Amino acid sequence: MTEAMDLLLNTSLWAAVLRIATPLIFGVLGALLCERAGVLNLGIEGIMTMGAMTGWLAVFLGAPLWVGLLVAALCGAAMGLVHAILTVPLGLSQHVSGLGITLFASALAYYLYRLIVEVGDLPPTIEPFRALEIPLLSDLPLLGPVLFSQAMPTYIALFAVAVMAYVLARTPLGLAIRMTGENPHAVEAQGLNPFRIRIGAVVAGSALMAVGGSFLTMVAFDSFFPGMVQGRGWICIALVVFASWRPGKALLGALLFAFFDAYQLRLQTVVEGVPYQLFLMAPYILSIVALILVARRAEVPAALMTPYRRGER
Repeated sequence: MTEAMDLLLNTSLWAAVLRIATPLIFGVLGALLCERAGVLNLGIEGIMTMGAMTGWLAVFLGAPLWVGLLVAALCGAAMGLVHAILTVPLGLSQHVSGLGITLFASALAYYLYRLIVEVGDLPPTIEPFRALEIPLLSDLPLLGPVLFSQAMPTYIALFAVAVMAYVLARTPLGLAIRMTGENPHAVEAQGLNPFRIRIGAVVAGSALMAVGGSFLTMVAFDSFFPGMVQGRGWICIALVVFASWRPGKALLGALLFAFFDAYQLRLQTVVEGVPYQLFLMAPYILSIVALILVARRAEVPAALMTPYRRGER
């Protein structure tokens, strides 16, 4: 018991929490942006897989790391555009389209990987983003190793939370996005086009999701392998509800899940006689409990999953 409590004082635990949370932050921000505009994007799991593969593949073929991130974002945006066209102007089922995108993007990512990359006994690797050592700040006790010794994409994720919170709450664009998710007819009455707003939100949100996936292959690991997203996309969908569609709470939810995940990995080394499967289950069980406690008070965007048709009331 003492050893388990001592783990909470280990700075490496909290540094790992921030690393594990980074792809979740990108993913939950992307899902939140889509849903704020009224579109549920269940394609997130496939989009993150596509982002993980294409970003890694671009670097593997010789592109710089930053170009790899851009390639991942563009591929995610392309998948989002397909989903947006099917669900916004065509008004098809957002559930069916999203699941179709997940299946299609995942299968396409695996197919392109096997088609282009020669896989031997060990998967090929790249040189990933390295943790930054910020002078003076990295040497601070406690905070230094946790906050100021991370890879650059982690700081971009934290910055993205602040930007999205400001845009949604303080700008005309954010107001238009929020109103499109609540009452698209009122948006049209103001001379704006709800179709364009929804499509733009889905495309931008999907780009964020793909960047979250690319973090796995370009920071957390240095290679791509099937199944590496491991359900993070579905966790992000749940975290949006946990966050009540607010970027600040979305960050908190991602950090909470990451803490459960990082802590259970370390508990396995100090607690004996407990099947490791129970530790692996713990983050998901605790996240479900937290979601249940919060979801009852969550205010769902009124027009979420409701197709907009011009002239209908």
